[in-house]
Amino acid sequence: MNSIEMKNVTKRYKDFTLDKLSLTLPGGCIMGLIGENGAGKSTVIRLLMGMSRPDEGKISLLGYEGEKIYLAKDNIGFVLDSIGFYQNYKLRHVDSIMRSAYRSWNSENFFSLAERLGVPGNKKISKMSQGMRMKLGIAAALSHDAKLLILDEATNGLDLVARDEVTDILYDFTKDEEHSVLISSHIVSDLEKLCDYIAFLHKGKLLLCEEKDRLYENYGLLHCTSEQLADLNDAAVIGKRVNRYGADVIIRREEAPKNLKLSPIDIETLFIFMVKEDDK
Repeated sequence: MNSIEMKNVTKRYKDFTLDKLSLTLPGGCIMGLIGENGAGKSTVIRLLMGMSRPDEGKISLLGYEGEKIYLAKDNIGFVLDSIGFYQNYKLRHVDSIMRSAYRSWNSENFFSLAERLGVPGNKKISKMSQGMRMKLGIAAALSHDAKLLILDEATNGLDLVARDEVTDILYDFTKDEEHSVLISSHIVSDLEKLCDYIAFLHKGKLLLCEEKDRLYENYGLLHCTSEQLADLNDAAVIGKRVNRYGADVIIRREEAPKNLKLSPIDIETLFIFMVKEDDK
C-alpha cells in the first residue's frame, strides 16, 4: 500500500501557488522533499497534516482519503521545525500529554529514544537548543506506533553525530514494509544519504520525483567544450553551466553520444542545474 498519494494537488495563496503536484510514497520507503526556502515544502506538509485543504486535487494517507482521511491520523507522526510543545514542559510533561492524545502511546519507548538521542529529562524545552528540540520531536513521533512519519526540516540544528543517529533510527523504522517517511529539507546532503526517493520542488512546481538510484543511472555530468555542447541534442540536456573554459552539462545518459565520458552526478548538483534551467 502507498503511504502517501497526492494527485494534481493545487493550493493557491495570494503570492504563491502549489501547482498540480502529484507524488507517491510507497510503503517501506523514505522520500526526501528537496527545495529552497519558499519552494512550497511547508505547504505540502500543512496539506498532509490537514492544517490546510487543497483547492484542487486529491490526497490519500495510508489508504484513507476525503472525509475518512482523519482515520489515518493516529498512525502518523509529525515533526515540524517548531515542535509545538509548551516551553516550560520537560520530558515527563510531554509523555503525559502524548499519552492522553494517542491510544498506542508507548512511554517506555519514548524515554528510551530520548535517552538514546541525548535529550535531558530534567531540562525545560525553553532551555533546549534547536537541535535538542528536534530530537525530542523525533522521539515523540516514533513513540505511538506510527506507520508514517512526516518530518519538516527535522535535521535543522543537528550536529553530524546526531544526524547519523537519526538516520540509523529512521532506517530501523522503515525495515517494516508498512512504515514510510517523508522528510523535507533544503540541506540536500542530508537527504542524499538517507532517502530511497527524491522529489524536487521549485516555486510550487514538482520538477522531478524519482527513485534515487535511478537518478544516478539516468543522468550524468559532462565536462565539454562549447563546440561539443552545441552538437548535443537539446532534449538530452537537463541543465548546463557555461563559462569561458567550456561547459558543465547534466545530460540523460541514454541520449549522450557514446564517445563522451560522463561523470557520476550528486543530487545537489542535479537539483541546482534543474532549478537554473527552470528559471530561464
